[in-house]
Amino acid sequence: MNRLPLSTSSRTTAGILYGMGAGAIWGLVFLTPALLHGFSPLQLSTGRYTCYGVLALALLAPRWRVVTAALGRREWLGLAGLGLVGNIVYFVLLSSAVQLGGIAITSLVVGFLPVTVTVIGSRDHGAVPLRRLLPSIALCVAGAFCIGWQALLPSGYATGVRALLGLLCAVGALAAWTWYAVSNSRWLARLHDVSAHDWSLLTGVVTGALALALVPFALLGDTAQHASADWLRFGGVSAALALLASITGNAMWNRMSRLLPLTLVGQMILFETLFALVYGFAWEQRLPTPLETLAFVLLVGGVATCVLAHGEAADPVGTER
Repeated sequence: MNRLPLSTSSRTTAGILYGMGAGAIWGLVFLTPALLHGFSPLQLSTGRYTCYGVLALALLAPRWRVVTAALGRREWLGLAGLGLVGNIVYFVLLSSAVQLGGIAITSLVVGFLPVTVTVIGSRDHGAVPLRRLLPSIALCVAGAFCIGWQALLPSGYATGVRALLGLLCAVGALAAWTWYAVSNSRWLARLHDVSAHDWSLLTGVVTGALALALVPFALLGDTAQHASADWLRFGGVSAALALLASITGNAMWNRMSRLLPLTLVGQMILFETLFALVYGFAWEQRLPTPLETLAFVLLVGGVATCVLAHGEAADPVGTER
């Protein structure tokens, strides 16, 4: 059921709030490899997304025929690509990066997401010209360097081959999430008979099926010994991630993607990095260093300047689903 059209300012405000909410939830994902450090990245991914698939299927089951009636082969293949690359592959690479190189260096690389998505989105029809986004991009780049600067220092952080492998995994995660953010936003723009929330649940069902197929490989590759309490914690964290990050977070992200242009969607990813740092400080029971505080200022400034750039541009009034 369609609601009354929203003004440009109302759409932007609502979209930003949804983006902040998704970032606050997704920031918790960075803590998962630390909470479940005894499990492999593939196990973490299959556990989380199998639970995601079960929950998504349960929520869609009463309306399954109605929701899937508008989907063809192309849409199902699109969902499979989003689930594989944007969920499973991304989380495997992110978990590997955190376990190998630490949260700081992972945050550095993933912090470039606003830059990569914004640059790609600037080519879309009707997008804000890239030259008007240069101040925002510059602030984001500076903030991302500040976030991970300490990870590049030799003391107290992973070094050598381990750090290099962590960096490569983080770059892979960056590429996977960039592709997901752009592709998902464009799919939502093309779909008219599927709500943002239902598209998120459909992505979960397909991702769950893919994750379930990978369970044997995750178990066969496990050489560690896990106590019953470890498996209980694994199941609890996986279920919590599925409900919070995958169901709730993705629903908020998809709603935001329909309210904001792709160039501004890219900036909203920044909140994931900010909240990940906040949770990291709480986990380590410390306050941010001056360099980390500067990073907060730069990254928030990047979002603010991007919002201003979009506020100055003419944006047609749309209808929220």
